[in-house]
Amino acid sequence: MTPDASIDAVLAELVEEFDLLGDWEGRIEYVIELGKDLAPLAEADRTEANKVPGCAAQVWLAVRRDGDRLHFLADSDSALSKGNIALLLRLYSGRVPAEILAFDARAALDRLGLPSALTRQRANGLNAMVGRIREAALAAASGAERQK
Repeated sequence: MTPDASIDAVLAELVEEFDLLGDWEGRIEYVIELGKDLAPLAEADRTEANKVPGCAAQVWLAVRRDGDRLHFLADSDSALSKGNIALLLRLYSGRVPAEILAFDARAALDRLGLPSALTRQRANGLNAMVGRIREAALAAASGAERQK
């Protein structure tokens, strides 16, 4: 997949990968594997302001701007939460705010069968991660509007 692939193309690729995995146990194992590939988060980014509230584990999400694109860096002290955020970064990182805000994350995650494979608390944490990403996109979009 090219770095400039649309968010829908990345989702389609993930759906294919998840379909090959079959059952929910295989999907969870795959998500955990995704987390192992996540680059380490700098200690300076492990701040209270970057913590994602509502997660069962500690999850940090930092945002970097590169022109009009948002790049997300993240980590967690839980293998499954780290995998969940890695999956979200694959979808969202490097995108412009409008693309992030137009994307229906709930429908996408349902297509992957992820929420049904997670406990309620983990699914709530996943939603909190998506919420934090959307908040960053909203803040960036409103900042861009003010600059015009």
